Amino acid sequence: MKTPNRLLQLRSLFSGLIPVFILGHFAHHLLTALPVPLLPFIRDDFSLDYVQSGLVVSAFSLAYGIGQVPAGWLADRIGRRMVLTIGICGVAVAGLLVGLSQTYIMMIVFLALMGTLGGGYHPAAPPIISASVEPKNRGRAMGLHLIGGSASFFAAPLVAAAIAVVWGWRGSFIALAIPSIIFGVVFYLLIGRSTTEKKTGQKAIARGDESAPTPVPGRLRRLVIFIVLSTFVQAVISSTISFIPLFLVDNFNVGKETSAVYISLIYSAGLWAAPLGGYISDRLGRIPVVLAVCFIVGPVIYLLTLTPFTWGAGLLSFLIGVVQYVRMAVSEAYVVSQTSERNRSTILGIYFFSSMEGGGLLTPVLGSFIDRWGFHPSFTIVGIALFAVTLVCSMWLRGRHD
Repeated sequence: MKTPNRLLQLRSLFSGLIPVFILGHFAHHLLTALPVPLLPFIRDDFSLDYVQSGLVVSAFSLAYGIGQVPAGWLADRIGRRMVLTIGICGVAVAGLLVGLSQTYIMMIVFLALMGTLGGGYHPAAPPIISASVEPKNRGRAMGLHLIGGSASFFAAPLVAAAIAVVWGWRGSFIALAIPSIIFGVVFYLLIGRSTTEKKTGQKAIARGDESAPTPVPGRLRRLVIFIVLSTFVQAVISSTISFIPLFLVDNFNVGKETSAVYISLIYSAGLWAAPLGGYISDRLGRIPVVLAVCFIVGPVIYLLTLTPFTWGAGLLSFLIGVVQYVRMAVSEAYVVSQTSERNRSTILGIYFFSSMEGGGLLTPVLGSFIDRWGFHPSFTIVGIALFAVTLVCSMWLRGRHD
C-alpha cells in the first residue's frame, strides 16, 4: 500500500503548478546567475581589485534584497501573478542593459536595477506552491521548485563562459536576456491558465491548511531566531561563493573558464540536494535538518583553504552547495508553515531581504579582508563565525521538530 501512496504523492506534486514554477524559477535566475562566474572576466575588463569586484556582486544582491520587502507586501495585496511576471521579465530587461553597459558605473547601476525588478519572484512563489500541495509535502514541493533555480545556476555559468570566450562577458548577458524576456510572458499565461490564487487558497483551506497557524507559546520567538540563523548562514555562504572563482584563479592558477565550471559544480547540488533535503525535513522536522547543515558549513569553508589540490577545493565547494540548497528548501517550508496565508509573501519578503541584504553587505567586507590578509585568514574567520552563530541559535531551537 505504501508504494501506490508514494506514487500518488509524486503524481500530485508533478501534475499541478510545480513543473510550471520549476521553469519559472529557471528563467528568473538565468541572468542573476551570471555576475559571480563572469567576475574574473569583468575584473580583467575594468582592472578591479577585490573590493571593487565584491561591489559588482553586491550591487545586484543589495538591490535584490531591498526589493524583496515591498514586493512581498505588494504580492499579498495586488496579487502574486503580476509580481512574479515582473520578477522574471524585469530581471531579463535589466540584464540586457547590463550587457549593453560600457563603463563600470553603468554596469553597477543596471545590476542594481536588475536586483530591484527581480525582488518579487521569491516572496510570491512559495505561497502559491504551498497552497497547491498537501502540508505534509511542503518540504518536497519547495525542494522541487529549487531544482529550477539550481539548474539555472548550473547551466548559466557554463553557457555564459562559452559565450564570453567568443563575444565577451557582455555577450553572455545579452544572449541569455532575450529568451528570458520571452519566457516571462509565457509564464504569465501559463499561471493564468493553470490556476488562480483564489482557487489554490480555497483548495488549501479545504485540505485543512488553515490560514493561521495554531497559537503555540514561543512560536514567534522561534520563528525570529530561525530566520536570523538561516539568513545569516545564507548571507555568509553567498559572499564566500562570490570569491570562489577568484580564489581558484589566484590560488590554483586555473583558467577563468574553468573557474566558471567550478561554480556550476556548486549549484549542481541543488538538482538533488534541495528535493532530498525537503523530503527528509518532511519526515524528521525542519529545525533538526537546518541545524545539521548549518553546523557543517563552517568547518567546510575553513578546510577550503587548507586543501593543496584543485579537486579538493572543488569537492569542498560542492559541499557548500549541498548545504546551501538543503537549507533553502527546508527554511522556505518552515517559514510558510509558521505564518498565516494572508501575510506569507510579506514575511517571506523580510526573510529573503535579510539573507540577500546580508550577503550584499558581507561581500565587499570579505573582499576587504582578502585584500588585507589573504584567503586563508578570511575564510577562517568566516568558518568560526558560522559555527558560533549556529551554536548560539541552536540553544533556543534544539528539541524542536516543527
